[in-house]
Amino acid sequence: MHENHTPPAPPLFTWEFASDPYPAYAWLREHSPVHRTELPSGVEAWLVTRYADARQALADQRLSKNPVHHSESAHGKGKVGIPGERSANLMTHLLNIDPPDHTRLRRLVSKAFTPRRVAEFAPRVQELTDQLIDGFVEKGEADLIHEFAFPLPIYAICDMLGVPREDQDDFRDWAGMMLRHTKAGHGGGPRGGVARSVKMMRTYLAELIHRKREDLGDDLISGLIRASDHGEHLTENEAAAMAFILLFAGFETTVNLIGNGTYALLRHPEQRARLQRALAEGDESLLATGVEELLRYDGPVELATWRFATQDLTLGGQRIAEGDPVLVVLAAADRDPERFTDPDTLDLSRRDNQHLGYGHGIHYCLGAPLARLEGQAAIATLLRRLPDLSLAAEPDDLRWRGGLIMRGLRTLPVEFTPQNPLV
Repeated sequence: MHENHTPPAPPLFTWEFASDPYPAYAWLREHSPVHRTELPSGVEAWLVTRYADARQALADQRLSKNPVHHSESAHGKGKVGIPGERSANLMTHLLNIDPPDHTRLRRLVSKAFTPRRVAEFAPRVQELTDQLIDGFVEKGEADLIHEFAFPLPIYAICDMLGVPREDQDDFRDWAGMMLRHTKAGHGGGPRGGVARSVKMMRTYLAELIHRKREDLGDDLISGLIRASDHGEHLTENEAAAMAFILLFAGFETTVNLIGNGTYALLRHPEQRARLQRALAEGDESLLATGVEELLRYDGPVELATWRFATQDLTLGGQRIAEGDPVLVVLAAADRDPERFTDPDTLDLSRRDNQHLGYGHGIHYCLGAPLARLEGQAAIATLLRRLPDLSLAAEPDDLRWRGGLIMRGLRTLPVEFTPQNPLV
């Protein structure tokens, strides 16, 4: 397999790896850029780590998103994707389908995520951001994951979907269960807890779609209903699956963007000071390039979601058999020195930054404009309102959530000078 002079591959998917996977990814990029490995779930898959190969794979139509193409047994098939989505009849969503269904469903929902619609949503995101900070600003300490990064995207996406305010805390609870239990890929994670919360969410969404039919509003679920009534033929299953995946894809990614991004700034005081100075002077340009750089440097999605070869193909010089799963390692591609100058350096003013944090090709993240808005609002408001924000734990004591696709901290304890809430 390897030549004798090549050192052995570093261990993958250990807890040490979860804390800092980048040295292992650097080894893979150099020695085994398309690397077959057994995942903790027992499923074998190819890891793609170089930028050029990753970009090609993300746009390659021979790599299907649909798990029916997986060559594993039915038992193995259940180990890919989101726990519970199969039993809850939520499989027909954008992350699991190919054209033409993908094209049709994506067109329906993309209207909600145009830059104009997202810009209209900006005041609400700012209001939510300030309300959450008001909740802990007097204490002088907080866990930024639990008290800030986690609830912000939940409430934002609930507002966007049209979930009534009085029901949003239920969503927060279900999402919390999903976040605590999403360890698909670290073996032994309690997938049952996720499956239960997914089922409760599915039941709720079906009821909400029925209620909205009687009273359409200016929200995403109402928009999906209108579109299906105008001959687009969106089944109720598809509508529920769409709402579910927007929540699932839209919240944990943003939690990790805010958490990982704030953590990176706390670990790089000179970059953080640059950003604070720019914000104090009313210059938002460094915030815009800065959030893109935080996405590249330690982004929320470590591996792109599953793909399956629909025929034998060659990628990065490696032959991949029909039915094999392929996982594109965005975190490795975004630190490829062939593409990025000084890739392991955080530079908030980096201009040439075509990172893959939102993917590439037809599955490019639909919610990218909303994620950018939430990330920028969250980080800018934290730095403005809590100027002496500092880490309240040793970096080595922080724990990263075990999982295959996402990369994020379990907790982010911080301290700052207590203040009065905004009136």
